[in-house]
Amino acid sequence: MRAKAAERLTTLRFLLAAVKQKEVDERRDLTDAEITAIIEKQVKQRRESIAAFEQAVRTETADQEKAEMAVLQEFLPQAASPEEA
Repeated sequence: MRAKAAERLTTLRFLLAAVKQKEVDERRDLTDAEITAIIEKQVKQRRESIAAFEQAVRTETADQEKAEMAVLQEFLPQAASPEEA
């Protein structure tokens, strides 16, 4: 918040709201795996939105979705590289 990164702050607030909503719906604390699943779902939604916005030639909105997706991906575990597998 102090860095005035408005896009990042908004994205994190949406993510926190999604996590809190799931906790309220299930009436329990979520595990790390469940939170990761929520983040993955949010990333998937952003990908679908980007495709729709690009198809509708709404590049500004698509760019905003790309920025949000980048923030969300920071909180996902890194995939194993081919050398590690």
